[in-house]
Amino acid sequence: MVKIGNIEIGDFPLLLAPMEDVSDPPFRAVCKQHGADLMYTEFISSEGLIRDAVKSRQKLDIFEYERPIGIQIFGSDIESMREATEITAAAHPDIIDINYGCPVKKVACKGAGAGILQDIPKMVAMTAEIVKSTSLPVTVKTRLGWDDDTKYIEEVAERLQDVGIKGLSIHGRTRKQMYKGDADWTLIGKIKENPRVHIPIFGNGDIDSPEKAKLYKERYKVDGIMIGRAAIGYPWIFNEIKHYLATGEYLAPPTIEDRVDVCKRHFEFGMKWKGDVLGIVEMRRHYTNYFRGIAHFKDYRTRLVSTMDPKEILAILDEVSEKFGNYEFV
Repeated sequence: MVKIGNIEIGDFPLLLAPMEDVSDPPFRAVCKQHGADLMYTEFISSEGLIRDAVKSRQKLDIFEYERPIGIQIFGSDIESMREATEITAAAHPDIIDINYGCPVKKVACKGAGAGILQDIPKMVAMTAEIVKSTSLPVTVKTRLGWDDDTKYIEEVAERLQDVGIKGLSIHGRTRKQMYKGDADWTLIGKIKENPRVHIPIFGNGDIDSPEKAKLYKERYKVDGIMIGRAAIGYPWIFNEIKHYLATGEYLAPPTIEDRVDVCKRHFEFGMKWKGDVLGIVEMRRHYTNYFRGIAHFKDYRTRLVSTMDPKEILAILDEVSEKFGNYEFV
């Protein structure tokens, strides 16, 4: 049984990655329903929490059915991160996660996210302060390094464990790679081989099928896998991987009716949580993914992203169900 602190998360847990503008409560709800063992919120700015910014505070919303759940924070100032940790703990998550992996320029070039990979002593000092400021287990998500010349992740894993983190998720790319090229899990595997490392190690990057999940589980001996982009519009991937690992067989893919049903629930929860306008607008990024692989879907997507009428959107989704009800995915 894999544990983060005293929290049991399964024999080989599948984690939902924290993804900006994606891993909100509506998306997490459908992932939880389809097999995610541990989920993280979108990353939350420490400065935003301290300033009581509405958008940052809203990201603290978590629900009982999501547990265990971690709230992820990011920032470049140690004192601000310590204060943000206390604010975050008051929202009663099960875990606090530190983002040391976000590669986007506006974050990394200010010394936050993956930017801190250029200053490992500061990374360790910040982590130590966060661990000391909360009784909750602290985890970290990071990358192999800033670039090919600074892949210090083996040293980083030991040092972060030594200051008290309870779990480490590693994306198999450098910051310089962003999301290009293939994720390299070799160093992740070496960390698992290190007898000094006893905290759970979760691999992240490019897991998009049950076969790859099984291969990487066996090859790199990780304690679990974190899944990000492959779950967008396809929350079924969690249960598909679990079924394949348990039986060696494939679950039947979701039908059009399944896809429409989950898409509707995602959409309706989005409106309830964000309000009609934001719920409608922010759902638009998901339609292509929910219906990926369906020929001639483009016209329906155009209609879905062109209306602000919730009833019309639901009616269009019903049309999709009727039109493509017998569609067979290749």
